Amino acid sequence: MQRCSWVPVGDELYENYHDHEWGRPLHDEHRLYEMFVLELFQAGLSWRIILGKRDAFRKAYDDFDINKVACFDEKKIDELMQNKDIIRSRNKIKASITNSQILLDIIKTYGSFNNYVWSFTNNQVIYEVGKTTNAISDAMSKDLKKRGVKYAGSVTIYSFLQAVGVINSHEEGCFLYHK
Repeated sequence: MQRCSWVPVGDELYENYHDHEWGRPLHDEHRLYEMFVLELFQAGLSWRIILGKRDAFRKAYDDFDINKVACFDEKKIDELMQNKDIIRSRNKIKASITNSQILLDIIKTYGSFNNYVWSFTNNQVIYEVGKTTNAISDAMSKDLKKRGVKYAGSVTIYSFLQAVGVINSHEEGCFLYHK
């Protein structure tokens, strides 16, 4: 089975992620939020590191309950900083809390995080390969930054949009190309 060139052959975690998640249109609020938090933690790191820590993140972040994360306090931050199974960046941890608070405001405005995310493409999947940013990720990044979201540069947002299937970047020859 031929996959995208970025998937290491024999890496079951990566293969499973590619085959069953990456690039598939996602509309579930909970999963969109999880992917958003994880993508922002990934900034400056490899996605493989994040995938390997995803279960630990789920546990540490109360299964990505946005209402709980938005209320994390200094005690919880200190607890997370002691958790060797997640990314222990105080700045990213604090940003994840603030970002969650901002996302709750976005959800109030748009009715859902799904509505917000997909509004940038008028609910359409965009097919493109070989890019790291585009006008959509630029616009979403700009809007998020204006609202105060941290770690939401255009490259990170583009990666998020690929992960949740707003942008389908499966390469020609990949068994999931344009599916």
